[in-house]
Amino acid sequence: MSQFAVEKLRAAFPALQEAGGKKPFIYFDGPGGTQMAQQSIDGMMAYITGGMANLHGAFPTSVSTDNLLLEGRKAVADLLHCAPEEVAFGQNMTTLAFSVARSLGSFISSDDEVVVTEMDHRANVDPWVTLAKDKGATVRFIELNQDIYTLNLDKLEELITEKTKLVAVGMSSNVTGTVTNVRRVIARAKEVNAIVVVDAVHAAPHLPIDFQELGCDILFCSAYKFFGPHIGIAVIAASLFEKLQVYKLAPAPQQIPDKLETGTQNHEAIAGLIGAITFIEQLGEGDSRRARIASGMQRVEEHEQGLTARLDGFLRQTPELKLYRAAAGIYKTPTFAFTIPGIKAREVTSWFAEHYNMCIADGHFYASTMAEKLGVNPMGGWVRIGLAPYNTMEEVALFEQGLQEFIQTKVKR
Repeated sequence: MSQFAVEKLRAAFPALQEAGGKKPFIYFDGPGGTQMAQQSIDGMMAYITGGMANLHGAFPTSVSTDNLLLEGRKAVADLLHCAPEEVAFGQNMTTLAFSVARSLGSFISSDDEVVVTEMDHRANVDPWVTLAKDKGATVRFIELNQDIYTLNLDKLEELITEKTKLVAVGMSSNVTGTVTNVRRVIARAKEVNAIVVVDAVHAAPHLPIDFQELGCDILFCSAYKFFGPHIGIAVIAASLFEKLQVYKLAPAPQQIPDKLETGTQNHEAIAGLIGAITFIEQLGEGDSRRARIASGMQRVEEHEQGLTARLDGFLRQTPELKLYRAAAGIYKTPTFAFTIPGIKAREVTSWFAEHYNMCIADGHFYASTMAEKLGVNPMGGWVRIGLAPYNTMEEVALFEQGLQEFIQTKVKR
């Protein structure tokens, strides 16, 4: 994006504006959750102030809420290229994943195998591991290649066999940024008729996603990772969704997707979700909402990759730190994780918060298997820098300045 376009984009985020003479924070914590776009805030406020109601009533505010949920599903369908009836909402991805896992109980037996990965956030591991344990099934892991921070996909035919009933894989690592070749995993899983779950929580803010083209059965993402409120999204292929035996109240709807949405949903968050998708749509061009969203995501990706190239080069040329990032040629999101030998990760992030007003995260980020294998837990995990489309080259340069200062004063001293 041009400088003008970036400034126009930043204007859509109230948290980025100076208020009362106080400069805003510099947000490098996008992987943990982005700031909320004005369109999302407006959507939530319009619903809250315009008259809230529960579903299925004859009065206008209830009818409006019914329409809100329908519009929310249609918006997600255009974002992810799925059918509206395949979209279900919930508290967050983790809660939805455990609910879906419980609903898959009848599909798994003690003779079966479940395949997960060593790289993923545990939200795409533990629901399926718990399911396997409950049913007495075997759990197998796609291993992390510790040298290049990718999954080792060379043994898929040995790992995913006729015994495999479910495979769960993340589209992109929320720590290293590595984008996994999920199509290869899905293709192998489908050869043995296994159910495939894709975690797109970290990928959705950065990459265009096409549920139909991917061919997976279940996909999760979260609106607060792409400029919206805290609400989880599950997309489940209708052919599977119809068969799920969900835990629900007896009088509650039996049809999809309602049967998975137990209790009253967070209607104001769904209104905010629509606003977040509208924000992405307004970044692009095209004859349909799907086309405009795809165009907007392409512009986001191009801008982020420009920032990424600079930051990647700087971090790789800083010998005082260890960068956990795949080599050139391996597709990655603008997410960087590093450690500084002898320095706790929290010391680094606290220093940046105090001296540079920067929001930088530290920890294992629930990718705990990878953290254990790479031995970062004694250092308090990683320091993680995550870029978003509202970040600028000036902010990246300021971080570089700050890191050099930190190394001079805290490491070399």
